[in-house]
Amino acid sequence: MAVDPGAELQLASWRRTIAELYADVRAFADERPEVAWQHWIDVRERLYKTHPQSPVPATDRPTFRARHWPYDPALRFEAILEPEPAAPVGAGGLAGAGGLGAAGGLGAAGGLGGLSMALPNSGADTLSFRRIGSLAIPFPVGERRLSLFWMEGYAGGLFLPFRDATNGAETYGAGRYVIDAAKSADLGGDPDRGTVIVDFNFAYQPSCAFDPRWACPLAPPENRLDIPVAAGERIA
Repeated sequence: MAVDPGAELQLASWRRTIAELYADVRAFADERPEVAWQHWIDVRERLYKTHPQSPVPATDRPTFRARHWPYDPALRFEAILEPEPAAPVGAGGLAGAGGLGAAGGLGAAGGLGGLSMALPNSGADTLSFRRIGSLAIPFPVGERRLSLFWMEGYAGGLFLPFRDATNGAETYGAGRYVIDAAKSADLGGDPDRGTVIVDFNFAYQPSCAFDPRWACPLAPPENRLDIPVAAGERIA
């Protein structure tokens, strides 16, 4: 029996559109971040309402409305990545194997450090990540630290999940994402200066927030903030 490739092509379409969206965001977010943010909202709402690969159940799509806090420029940061110490040889790290090559493989010196670990997951699957360092975020109420992860496996990608005091009331109980580069949700940064853009106005719910049929990696305890982050996508 022939396999219908329709679902795979639709998923490729979704990922292509998201990649184009974040390319647009990076192109003008430095000078006009609120305009970039509104464009991000508009495109995502359209996709959630109309795309076959929307995480929103099909019966809910016609009436779906995205909800967000107003844009807050005080919650956009260019954070310096403080690298994780390199793991010793034999401990499951990359010592001796080196860093990430341009094609996504492992190259020469300058490894990603840290050990592979499985983050909490809303489903049965286990996904492996590597903590590559920490980001000091100077929130208006005081500095907090978040770990930045690299998704293991083919292609990889930066991953920054977090939980905060809005979870379970205004946002999904298990947290939100700011960066998931494996799915093109990447706000940019400067590799020469070792920085990453962390703009909480672009924080969004994982797919499992809309439908439990999706399985999503979740924020580990070290990325649970003790403050509310009233920015980005909300549920209530």
